[in-house]
Amino acid sequence: MHKEAGEDGSDNAHFSGLSREQICRCRTHRAELIDSSQSLCFHCFNLTLFYGRSKPLLTLLSCAIKQFAFLCLCRTVSTLHALLVGLFCLYILFFDEAVNQDPVWGDPTLVKINVSITTGYLISDLLLIFYYWRAIGDKFFVIHHLAALYAYYYVLGQGMLPYFANFRLLAEFSTPCVNQRWFFEVLGYPKVSKPNMANGVLMAFVFFLVRIAVMPVYYSRMCSVYGTEAFYKVSFGGRSAWIFSSICLDIMNVMWMHKIARGCYKVLLSSRRSKPESQENGKTN
Repeated sequence: MHKEAGEDGSDNAHFSGLSREQICRCRTHRAELIDSSQSLCFHCFNLTLFYGRSKPLLTLLSCAIKQFAFLCLCRTVSTLHALLVGLFCLYILFFDEAVNQDPVWGDPTLVKINVSITTGYLISDLLLIFYYWRAIGDKFFVIHHLAALYAYYYVLGQGMLPYFANFRLLAEFSTPCVNQRWFFEVLGYPKVSKPNMANGVLMAFVFFLVRIAVMPVYYSRMCSVYGTEAFYKVSFGGRSAWIFSSICLDIMNVMWMHKIARGCYKVLLSSRRSKPESQENGKTN
């Protein structure tokens, strides 16, 4: 009782000169201020505790977002590289007379530029594959890149076989469709969606055109120079790299073509089956 009387006395001393209604309002505001301060301290404590416990999760999420953005950038760069090198390759095939007339020892200036661009890209892509092996690692891609780099070493170092080195770059035209398929998959497009199906059919067609259908042209030109004087001027290492890399790359191209064709056929077949089912559901409904 004495304590309460003391507190009331001190309050009355603070609020001297004020009416009873004003004193009640001041006490109410003071109580609200104390409650707000306590609530703010409580939330700050919880936020600090949550951040301390979830910091590893936030760090992991940030790394995943950065990795995803980096992979998107890599796919975009891959598409731009493929279009640049592919168009340059067509220009050389149609307009570089020196290379077309002498496929073994023709002037390799333009071809070296094109091959240099591809070599730089293959090296950087190979390093990225090793660094992000869990996300994009593929042993066949590693073999493909190493086989191509093995052959391009002789093209850039000794200027030999410019026609054949440039001809292999036609295969880059299939890359944009492959990258677009990855983007559709990341964006959540169903496999039977029209954009995904159109890209899949186009990918199968272009892949067959620039990697499979051109094989007879490539190997017939190879046979035409086999045993000639220009052929024997090529070092044994250069000939080995040329023949070995060509066979190795084309074996993988056939494997990939078979895989792409099967996938395309399955998607088209499933889309045809889904149409009658949707029509039947529409009738029953």
